[in-house]
Amino acid sequence: MATESQNTEKQFRNAMAECRALFEKKLHDYGASWRILRPSSLTDQLFIKAKRIRSLEIKKESLVGEGIRPEFIALINYGIVGLIQLEKGYVDEVDLSPEGAMALYDKHANEALELMLKKNHDYDEAWRSMRVSSYTDFILTKIQRIKEIEDLQGETLVSEGIDSNYMDIINYAVFGVIKLTEE
Repeated sequence: MATESQNTEKQFRNAMAECRALFEKKLHDYGASWRILRPSSLTDQLFIKAKRIRSLEIKKESLVGEGIRPEFIALINYGIVGLIQLEKGYVDEVDLSPEGAMALYDKHANEALELMLKKNHDYDEAWRSMRVSSYTDFILTKIQRIKEIEDLQGETLVSEGIDSNYMDIINYAVFGVIKLTEE
């Protein structure tokens, strides 16, 4: 019989596989056009996705037709894009092949999984008892922290860096996808 943490790992991998498949399809359609995004623009993209989730949670109605779950998937993929951009910097022209982009995607997705496994062990599956709306609020808080760090040009005194905030955004968004899949 699988333990809760083994189930969490399986659910996490399934959610990430869904995100990866969408990322790969968009990469086919648009190439790695996101390589052009400067850090502040990427932060704003994350912000509008999280803000839309919060708006839908409050209003309980979508006039565009897409719900909350696709926005969590977008947050996961943009969070991974953020990690890639931190690693490589932004460019003026696309410089990654689809294969190179997917290799970087997989690297950072695996790092997110490893972090989740460690934190899930220490926090003992606490995420399962949380509300999806809390994930949204925590993600918005992480985005605000990223904005502050960007405004300080990365010169923080005691805080984790932008990369840690991206990882937390990814993991909270995966928990959102899992919870909304279970409903």
